Amino acid sequence: QVQLEESGGGLVQAGGSLRLSCAASGRTFSSSAMGWFRQAPGKEREFVAAISWSGRNAYYADSVKGRFTISRDNAKNAVYLQMNSLKPEDTAVYYCAADTAIHYSVLRTSPNEYGYWGQGTQVTVSS
Repeated sequence: QVQLEESGGGLVQAGGSLRLSCAASGRTFSSSAMGWFRQAPGKEREFVAAISWSGRNAYYADSVKGRFTISRDNAKNAVYLQMNSLKPEDTAVYYCAADTAIHYSVLRTSPNEYGYWGQGTQVTVSS
């Protein structure tokens, strides 16, 4: 019911910024919590940030809190991840995902709880 496509990745120097976008389609998008995940070579896919269906609540991994901001615009069927003060350890493929629950009260961090995924966009941060 939901299709996702990420964009905005690229190469940036440490300390720089990028804004990732996720374009969504599907009538249930506005009722679903959304998350950003990332996966570096040889590592498991890890949680980055999540935002509630209403956009009123957000939750971040400790590694990015204070540097990244997740937002959504339901009128545009879009989710964003503003990344500031980037570090080399932020290098990964970034994925947006939609939680399978509708109007759920908990922002979940497990990839297993997200049923819809984009194909990912590469973010590379040089030192």
